[in-house]
Amino acid sequence: MTLVHPRDALSVAPGSIVVVRDEEWLVTSAEQGSDGWLLRVRGLSELVADTTAIFYNRLDDIQVLNPADAEIVPDGSSGYRDSRLWLEALLRKTPFPYGDQTLTVSTRMLADSLGYQRAAVAKALDPRLIRPRILLADAVGLGKTLEIGMILSELVQRGRGERILIVTPRHVLEQMQHELWCRFALPFVRLDSAGIQKVRQKLPATRNPFTYYKRAIISIDTLKSPRYKAHLERQHWDAVVIDESHNLTNVGTQNNELARVLAPNTEALILASATPHNGREESFAELLRLLDPTAVAADGSFRKEDVSTLLIRRHRHHDEVAAEVGSDWAERAEPVHSLVQPSAAEDAVARELAQVWLHPSTGASPYSGEAKSLFPWTLAKAFLSSPAALRESISQRRSKLREEDGPHTPEQRTELTALDTLADLNDKAFTESAGKQAALVQRLCEIGVGPKSDLRAVVFAERIATLKWLTESLPDALGLKPENIAMLHGGLSDTEQMKIVDSFKLETSPLRVLVTGDVASEGVNLHAQCHHLIHYDIPWSLIRIEQRNGRIDRYGQRRPPVISSLVLEPSDAEFSGDLRVLSRLLEKENQAHSTLGDVASLMGKHSVGEEESAIRDVLARKTTLDDQVRSIDEVLDGDDIDAFFAQLDLDTDEAPDLPEQPRQSLYPDDITFLDEALRAGFNDVPHADPTAGGVGWTVHRDHGIAELVPPKDLRQRLIQLPQNYLQHGRVLERLKLATSTQVGDAQLRAAKQGKGVNNTTWPEAHFLGPLHPVLDWASDRALSALGRNQIFAIRGTLDAPTVLLMGTLMNRRGQLVSRVFSTVVFPNPDSPTFSLVNTHEDLDFLLTDTGLRPGTANPGPLTDLDRLRELIPTAVDKAGQSMKLVLDQQEHTATELLTEWRRRADRWHSTAEQLDLFGSQKTKVDKLSRRIAEEQRLAESLAPTQQLVRPLLVIVPEKDQ
Repeated sequence: MTLVHPRDALSVAPGSIVVVRDEEWLVTSAEQGSDGWLLRVRGLSELVADTTAIFYNRLDDIQVLNPADAEIVPDGSSGYRDSRLWLEALLRKTPFPYGDQTLTVSTRMLADSLGYQRAAVAKALDPRLIRPRILLADAVGLGKTLEIGMILSELVQRGRGERILIVTPRHVLEQMQHELWCRFALPFVRLDSAGIQKVRQKLPATRNPFTYYKRAIISIDTLKSPRYKAHLERQHWDAVVIDESHNLTNVGTQNNELARVLAPNTEALILASATPHNGREESFAELLRLLDPTAVAADGSFRKEDVSTLLIRRHRHHDEVAAEVGSDWAERAEPVHSLVQPSAAEDAVARELAQVWLHPSTGASPYSGEAKSLFPWTLAKAFLSSPAALRESISQRRSKLREEDGPHTPEQRTELTALDTLADLNDKAFTESAGKQAALVQRLCEIGVGPKSDLRAVVFAERIATLKWLTESLPDALGLKPENIAMLHGGLSDTEQMKIVDSFKLETSPLRVLVTGDVASEGVNLHAQCHHLIHYDIPWSLIRIEQRNGRIDRYGQRRPPVISSLVLEPSDAEFSGDLRVLSRLLEKENQAHSTLGDVASLMGKHSVGEEESAIRDVLARKTTLDDQVRSIDEVLDGDDIDAFFAQLDLDTDEAPDLPEQPRQSLYPDDITFLDEALRAGFNDVPHADPTAGGVGWTVHRDHGIAELVPPKDLRQRLIQLPQNYLQHGRVLERLKLATSTQVGDAQLRAAKQGKGVNNTTWPEAHFLGPLHPVLDWASDRALSALGRNQIFAIRGTLDAPTVLLMGTLMNRRGQLVSRVFSTVVFPNPDSPTFSLVNTHEDLDFLLTDTGLRPGTANPGPLTDLDRLRELIPTAVDKAGQSMKLVLDQQEHTATELLTEWRRRADRWHSTAEQLDLFGSQKTKVDKLSRRIAEEQRLAESLAPTQQLVRPLLVIVPEKDQ
């Protein structure tokens, strides 16, 4: 057997077999740098079976098996089962070409295959990008998590998703983890507060925690801590996802610094945000630079064509979206805005606020601090929330005044007296039914919330004091038990927040009313069992209103979402007039919802805080609502970034009809492959007692469920699954699989109804999707059926001996650029120099023209193997010559794309050189210049560099037996 020594000429790619330290390894990735090769491998020989390792050819003697010297092994298995399994496993372990936009696995998962979501995947895989980079800026509710899962699954299928980091707000950690595992079979370890603690217990203090797990999901609040920055700077990722990425744009913040560390250290970067800009071009340019530093000129400007390749943005009423969501996203019902008559005590408080604090006849409020116009409206906002919230605000202000050193000034004494008066009036509001609280109870009863009803509602309020007050008062008022009401706010730990949200999604949950603050207004899905939302107090921000409404008004909502609001109408005419401004805010949001899909552009503030300040000025009569909130036409006709995005929305092209890759497999479905692999690997008795060497394999075909007892090597892989799923499902003891999408969907629906494992939202049987770890495990076992540099030989219904080969085009990083199959036919085996070469796009011919078709009998072992072995070198040479024509053309296409990127980089440098820059501007441009230089080096590593040909199978005519 001939071995190629790497220090002389190394030709290696994923799928190659190498010998290192006298053990055989399967190459899973291969990266070529200026100093040599870095190989990631998985053990094949018995001593290292299933072990993963990294070898560097400067440190280890890496020997690559020469494919021309392959040894032929006759397949003596029944029906040529071993050959079929080995070839299938090789197909599954060979990545799909990374530049191909064809969808391979994302449309075969537990997610509706919608055109607008497929378009997002295609844009992320756009070969014009040097590497996958995209900003998912779809409006609230369109399913950005599903788009993320589809993109990641396609990257994994292309061998570009081994190491993935997902960064989200902490309250959606489990939601994201749940969706990616249950729908896409992508397991992520959740590093919440409990998860981080577990890692610290396992690792030395000096160990980088991000090397411990290949795929992790962590909150941005945890990750931005300085203690993790050094670890991140030394860690490279295949893909990074940052949810709610609008929080990254402010230069100098910890969030921005985190993004600047992650962006250069990942190949694929997915940013997601329904509000992708804050009204300032520079902030949006910062997001673009994270994706592609050449997309923004050195002077900070960018063009529509620069943005369009990196951004995808649609809203509910885009034609391409509306045509597809159908009944899976019911149209919003007409909002219900109720004017509430306050109780007599509340009305007295409102009158006191209006006449003494908001619109005093003297022209000045009693407030003794600075910003005299601000604090009265702080009191008013607390009052509009609840008597409990106003009591808290008064108490905090009085405490602050009493804590100040020295005697009080006359102004402070006046303020304390006024606060005491207001407090006395407010206390009386607790002694009788508050008008708005009574209106809330009435509204909940009207929609059907009660002891004999399963109907649910989400009630939003801003102040924790209000949330506590409502949580305590609602059970008795509605005839419910305390367990029927839950309170969610930012003061709870991440695990407590996720537990409440998870429970609210369950059909069997006792929860009927979720009283929550704005911690739930971003990212949390509350629509599974709920279509009623009530604004107990109205945010002074269009952005916040839209975010809240999006919790139930989103894709997957099959009942018309009903948005209600409660607005006090005090008898004081001035205060009552002020509050009608808030009602108009709700109307404005509803109008923009069906036209722009982005209410932030109406005010142009793009910040909840700034919008609240503007509304406060309106209430204080420093400006008018029409001055602060533009009409839709005014937005479209503007010349700012809002107009830029509004036009981008209108000009969105129709989603392309993307091709889906036909399923390339020698088996009709994944369960048939797994069944045959287990029977082959466990001596045809996989159903046997696991203690006797079996795996307890059972397929309940009538129910579409299969189950097995994971052996030790499989348990080692499953330990990376979501911890709650492992714990509740006892997966390491018995793994249950749904064998079709129909059964998988039914299992998910049952879990939402409280029929999952241990009454959780984790399904009892997990869908056996194409990326499921158990299939990867079965493939590795099947590949180990052959020894060092061996291929199978079978008999088939062909006229002449035929050798099947696979040709691959790789780049320096070991990524597959292109793949082609070929058969070399030898009409006269005694003269192997005479041969015919055919190319094939797939291996379907193996099921029709050879002995690998289902039901084929194996007549017995082959003879005269030496004569067949003589065909291999010729076949490798002939196939290499034939495949080179195809691969050369594909290499030319890939090289042209890289050349275009280099031109963009050169254009950026040329523009930068023409600018007169000083101080911080020059420093910033210099940093960007270095970053672009790094990107150019990356581009070189992605250039196609080598073509490999590997024999896979020898087929001998049946007549020769």
